[in-house]
Amino acid sequence: MNDSRLSAPWWKTGVIYQIYPRSFQDSNGDGIGDLAGITARLDYLAWLGVDALWLSPIYESPMADFGYDVSDFTAIDPIFGTMDDFDALVREAHARGLKVVMDFVPNHTSNLHPWFLESRAARTSPKRDWYIWVDPTPDDDPPNNWIAYFGGPTWTLDEKTGQYYLHNFLPEQPDLNYRTEAVKHAVWNDLRFWLERGVDGFRIDVVDRMMKDPLLRDNPPNPDYVQGRDNPTRAFLRVYSERYDGIHDLIKEFQRVIKAYENRVSIGEIQYFDDPHQIAPYYGDYESDELDLPFNFGLMLQHWAARTVRQFVTAYDAAIPPHGFPNYVLGNHDQHRLASRLGWEQARVAAMLLLTLRGTPFIYNGEELGMENVTIPQHQVKDPQGKNLPGFTRDVARTPMQWSNAPYAGFSTVEPWLPLANNYETVNVEAERAKPDSILTLYHRLLGYRRRTPALSLGSYRPLLEADDHCFVYLRETTDQRRLIALNFSGEAQTLALPDVTESNMGQLILSTLLDREEQVDLHTLHLRPNEGVIVEV
Repeated sequence: MNDSRLSAPWWKTGVIYQIYPRSFQDSNGDGIGDLAGITARLDYLAWLGVDALWLSPIYESPMADFGYDVSDFTAIDPIFGTMDDFDALVREAHARGLKVVMDFVPNHTSNLHPWFLESRAARTSPKRDWYIWVDPTPDDDPPNNWIAYFGGPTWTLDEKTGQYYLHNFLPEQPDLNYRTEAVKHAVWNDLRFWLERGVDGFRIDVVDRMMKDPLLRDNPPNPDYVQGRDNPTRAFLRVYSERYDGIHDLIKEFQRVIKAYENRVSIGEIQYFDDPHQIAPYYGDYESDELDLPFNFGLMLQHWAARTVRQFVTAYDAAIPPHGFPNYVLGNHDQHRLASRLGWEQARVAAMLLLTLRGTPFIYNGEELGMENVTIPQHQVKDPQGKNLPGFTRDVARTPMQWSNAPYAGFSTVEPWLPLANNYETVNVEAERAKPDSILTLYHRLLGYRRRTPALSLGSYRPLLEADDHCFVYLRETTDQRRLIALNFSGEAQTLALPDVTESNMGQLILSTLLDREEQVDLHTLHLRPNEGVIVEV
């Protein structure tokens, strides 16, 4: 390992693994994953080769939105265990060289949070302005046309006080008012509580949505919306209900709190942008000014073809400010599973893409197994979005982690909170660790190779063959290392005539996504089989 990797922040050289705690490992036999279960599986994560784990919310919550409705930001929900369990997880993770990142949910609280209970008590409550309250229109209607992400208006009438309160998600998730200084101070204190306990940073939920138009103007119609085809929440453009003036100043305040502690990271969930220039401003004007890693969901929005993916990656890499660092995401708890979107063969190509591009990669638990969407009958849907908007449930990607062919996939000793995949007896950690050509073995080998190869973690990015419609080819380079990555996005064999990248134009093929060849290759006639990606040392 060279000095640049040792001196760079861990979040630039590392790989972050997202854990959905309810579905990772159940340790107490209630069918729901918990903190002790995660601790019991840390050796697997260390073996896999990731550098950090990010936990979806584990705070005290009524679970209307499964933890994204927080009733106490400084307490662990009993479903997941105790504060002692959390401290043990952090301690054991750090002992294995793994960082721990928490999910923080600052845009809203639960309607059972003490802050909201006090705010709701009376119009004269000292915390009334901690949330956004407004009088009905003369016709007793909500003040505008804003639509909540889970369907219906963003406004709920409180009968006792006669005013509407704002919630961009469920009525059980009232939005905080960040134009009130006391709100910010209270939230900063909750952040510090976890920083003092040793967490290594935060993934900040919907961080760009915390500032709204104080005039509460109507959102304009979305000209691209097609009724009957699109999610009805897309009917209007969210011009005034989020990302309003002042959002960047607010994010800077978040960042100052986090960066007062050494070696911590801020990761921000922003809107799903496919225009890189809309992502770039969230880095701020200089290093650590705003977010270290504004989430880039662009790869999930692209048509999966060599040309479109290459064009996006190249544009995004160029749009990042000099002080910024890219990041890439191919799956998470809100999106359909990668193998279901792309198919098993291209899921392997996607793994090589994710772990060889310039930027911090994020892996969602189970993607390394090729886990697929699980069909959830409507009567078994738990996700509030899926209940309110049939056909749009996120449960399909939140099913239990598949550890073995034991009953309930080794996740639990009882029936889990969501149904298991039908193929868990063959698609599981135990079975795939034993197979030299499994997708889990591919992830393990890619992660190990990436860790040993500074060109892949901190090297520059340069695309080649930019007119090719079938293959995405690029170089990753440092002053003393060069690696060529060639990815065949098509189901047909391809032979590439690459420009001279070495004096002899020969290279050593070190890893194929099919895990069955290591050989010297001529880069003037580089052969790729259907759906194959390769790494070549040049």
